[in-house]
This record gives sequence, structure tokens and C-alpha cells, in this order.
Amino acid sequence: MPQISVDYSAGLTGTFDRRGLGLAINRLTEETIGAKPESCKTVFRPNEELVVGTSGVAGDAQVFVEFQIFPGRAPEARTALSEGVLALVAEYVRPKPGTRLFTAVSVTEIDDKAYRSATAQG
Repeated sequence: MPQISVDYSAGLTGTFDRRGLGLAINRLTEETIGAKPESCKTVFRPNEELVVGTSGVAGDAQVFVEFQIFPGRAPEARTALSEGVLALVAEYVRPKPGTRLFTAVSVTEIDDKAYRSATAQG
């Protein structure tokens, strides 16, 4: 734990280094909320379409980063994590000219009594 998901508009594919951004997010997570390096898992998921408002302007793009963490982190640490991730996305993601980029971060606490995970090796 934490589980980190980065949903991004498919039109951004090829405009940023996903692995580099993932490593940077993982390092920031270690530094700001004290996560263990091996517990930071970041997955990237492209989304085919983004519709903003009612006009449906083509060319808009979004990066949405969601953290699921165990409870107990100070609100200031969660805020620092969110702000740090916004800065990393601005550093790593360079949309094509004319593209509006919407960026958001959400840090939510999960029920640690119900959460389970497993690791298997093939």
C-alpha cells in the first residue's frame, strides 16, 4: 500500500515518460507519507475519450491521479502529496499545442480492516 492509479487521456500517449513519472510519484509518496518503497505501486490507464462540459470541445486532455492509502496520515502530509503530484504532472506531461490539460489528484483512505493483498511469483 499505497495503490496509485494514473488515468490519462489516450491522446497524451507518447507525450510523457510514464515510467519516469511513476518513479517520481513513488519517491514523493515515500518522502511525504512515509510509504515503504516496495509498497508503492503505480498503474497507468489510458482513457479513450474525455468530454468536458456540454460543448464537447475536442482536444481536451486529463491526468487524474488517485491514491488509496491506509488511514493515519496527517492532513498536511496528504495535502503535500497532492500538491507535489500536481507539480510532477506539470513537469512530466507536455500536451500537444492547443490541448487544454486538466489535472487532478485525490488521496483517499481505505478501510484497513477490510483490505487484503497478496504477492505471487511465477
